[in-house]
Formats: sequence, C-alpha cells, structure tokens
Amino acid sequence: MKALMIQGTASGVGKSVLVAGLCRLLARRGVRVAPFKPQNMSNNAAVTVDGGEIGRAQALQAIACGIAPTVDMNPVLIKPEADHRAQLIVRGQVTGQLQAKRFRQDRMVLLDTVLESFARLQAAYDVVIVEGAGSPAEPNLREGDIANMGFAEAADLPVWLVGDINRGGVFAALKGTLDILSASERARVQALLINGFRGSSELLQDALDWLAQESGKPLAGVVPWLDLDLPEEDAPYRHAASSTSSDAALRVAVIAYPRMSNHDDVDPLAAEANIDLRFVRTAAELQPADLIILPGSKHVASDLAWLRANGFVPQLQRHLRYGGQLLGICGGMQMLGRSIDDDGIEGGSLQGLGWLDLQTTMQAEKQLRQIDQSARYPAAHRVTGYEIHHGDSNADPTLFPFAAASADQQVWGSYVHGLFAQGAFRRAWLATLGFHQSDGADQQTRTLASLDRLADALEASIDTQLLSRIRGRSRYLRY
Repeated sequence: MKALMIQGTASGVGKSVLVAGLCRLLARRGVRVAPFKPQNMSNNAAVTVDGGEIGRAQALQAIACGIAPTVDMNPVLIKPEADHRAQLIVRGQVTGQLQAKRFRQDRMVLLDTVLESFARLQAAYDVVIVEGAGSPAEPNLREGDIANMGFAEAADLPVWLVGDINRGGVFAALKGTLDILSASERARVQALLINGFRGSSELLQDALDWLAQESGKPLAGVVPWLDLDLPEEDAPYRHAASSTSSDAALRVAVIAYPRMSNHDDVDPLAAEANIDLRFVRTAAELQPADLIILPGSKHVASDLAWLRANGFVPQLQRHLRYGGQLLGICGGMQMLGRSIDDDGIEGGSLQGLGWLDLQTTMQAEKQLRQIDQSARYPAAHRVTGYEIHHGDSNADPTLFPFAAASADQQVWGSYVHGLFAQGAFRRAWLATLGFHQSDGADQQTRTLASLDRLADALEASIDTQLLSRIRGRSRYLRY
C-alpha cells in the first residue's frame, strides 16, 4: 500500500501536526506525497484551488507537501452550528445538515465517496499520509465509522497510533486504545508513537520497555515537544493570557464567541514580537486593548446574541469612545453592520451593532473564492487569502481588502480570511494604527520554517527502519 494512516488516542494529541511533518519530510526527499483526512469536524476551513472548502489542517498539510489543496484531501467536512446540528460539506460543497441523533446512519453512506477521493490521490501521488479523527476507540462512534478504523479497514491501510505524553496518561491511553480495538484492527496497528515529550529520555526507557511488552507493538519513536508557529485547527487558546504585557507596543483582544471560526486569521499578528494578542471569553477581559477583533463565526445570529447577552456591547462602545480600533472579519464584520437579512440560513433577520454602514443578506449558496490581488487600502501591496461566507454585503471596492469602514476609521470590516498573511500589507495596515515595528515577514515563510523544524525533529526521532517504508520506494508500508 502507498499510504500510512496516523490515528490518535484522543483529539489534540498531535495527529494533524505529525501528518504535516511526515508530509514535509517525504517531500524534502523528493517523494510526491499528499495528505488525506476522510472526515474532519471543524469550523476552521480553507478554500481549495478547485473551488471547494476543506479543513484548515489539510490545507496546511498540502503546503507541507508543496502542492495546492484540493477537495479530495478532505472529502467530508462537518461544521458544527449548534450542539445537535452541523453543516455537512461533501467534496467541498454544502450538501445539507447532519443531525446528532442520525450521525452514525447518515455518515455511513459517505464511505464510497471517501474511498473514491482517496483512490484519486493514490493514483496521482507516490504516498498518501492519512489523518484519523479523534480516537478510534470510542464505543459510541465505532458503528458506521468512516474516520478511523472503519476507513483503515475499508482501504486496507497500516496505522501508527499516537499518544501525547504532555497531556499525561499516555501509556494507559495507548494500551487502553489497543484493548478496545477488534483483533483485525489491532493487527493493523503497525507501530506506536509518543508525541510531545519533555525531559530526559533515559527516565522514559523503563516505561517504553513496559509498553513494548504489554502491547506487542514496536515504538515508531518519541517526538519531542516543539514550539511551532503553525495554525491550529482546534486550539486557538495558545494565545490566551490572563493579562497583557506592559512592554507590548500594540495590545490586541480577540473575542472567542462559541461558534468562532477561522481563528488562525490572527496568527500573523500574534507572531509579531511587539504585539500582545489574546483570546477573551468575557467582557471583563477585553481591556486593556488597542485593537479588538471580532473573528469569523459559523453561526452569526447566535454569536451576536451571545455578545449582547454577555455584556460585550457596552464595553465595545466604551472602547470606541476612548479611541480604540475595532476590526470584524467575515461573520464578525456582519455583526458590526446595520442589519442581517436572513430567510432561513441561520434563522431570521436581526439588527447588527450598527458601527458599519453595511447591510448583509444571507444567500442559500455559499460563496467560496481564493484571493490573490493588490490592495487598494492602505497601499497597493499583495493580499492573499480566501472568502467563505453565505452573506452578501454592500462592500466598498475602493477599500479592498476591507469591505467597509466607519467615517472616523475606527471600525473596519473584511470578508478576507488570511488577511494579514502577506507581510508587506500587514506592516502597512499596522502602521495606520500607529504600530511601526512589524517585521514584515510573510506568514507562509514562518509556516515553512516551522514545518522544516518539525520534519527535522521527526527525522531524528522516528525509527529509521519504519521510516524507510514511507520513502516512496517500490515496496511501501508492508506490515
């Protein structure tokens, strides 16, 4: 088989990052490699070259491979809209809603679609590195599974099982996961991998010996904990802070409402040395701040209601009275407008916050497009990114990449995700806020540097015999 599947003991153990690292390592060795995730559940998406949307992690993994992302890399994307309902994206396009009570039945019919996308990637590339979702050992999710062992069995793939030692309980997690799997699934696990290790490796050896004896599986390696500048699909709170730095030249607060989406839009700001950026969940945490950002939202109506119910509006008004800046991105911008007319996409029309002269009408068909063009404000620098939204707003084209601004230029809105990825534009815009210390680095340059550091760490820590089986040679991943 020309593929390897990375599964994990839980969400957040590092599957997405490890897949990106393996992809980068193989690509640097001249292997034509592609990422694949059969089913993703995330409100953080990217637009592909073939006009669809996929999970943000698969777009990052495509960058690691040096290729453009396509819908085949993540054929099923589930975007939660409420506790019991999600939007279903199949091969990049909205196909309807997925109800929690019918989750198992409704996803089973998607297995053929998933296998077709996988087969197309296998035909086009030397190796495909596949990412699982969550854990393969959840008893309530195993029936009808297309994301983990259900897919591995259907596609006949070998699996590496990953646990995160930094979370604690990694040996119990790895052994317990194996115990829950069926006999055929356990046989499919080729090796175990421990991620996020800090400390002296000598102190770990006794536990590694125990794991090998109890599991009967070889250890693929122990990957060290790394501080990487990579977008995180499900963990925006790496930017959290209880208080702002007194040395920061610019203080930025990002409101993390319940249905926040595409939170990696702010990563380029957070990476600036003299910007203090933090996500906040309460109105009391907003200040001190020079700039407040309302990020994207998967469900604008409910997140706007949450802002009002939790006392954010008076604090935002006070912020503006004292000369503070306010930026809304996509759904956040729609909230800042006068009104949102909705005939059923999110459940009724509503009044916006009114700080932008903007009216939004929700459309049944989602708008998806990649952006690569010159800005008209504040200077003619390149802007790259993507738009992904149901709303249609009366944008002012003379402000591109912004869609609207208040008369006093304190409040701004844009539909462009990835707005700050290009360093020259980011530096020019930050200068309008009085911040003149930007390093001007392109975010993709930072991303590639982190991916190379990750690939170096994997090359040094993964068993060379196991690693040699995924180099794109004639005999792939035999187990």
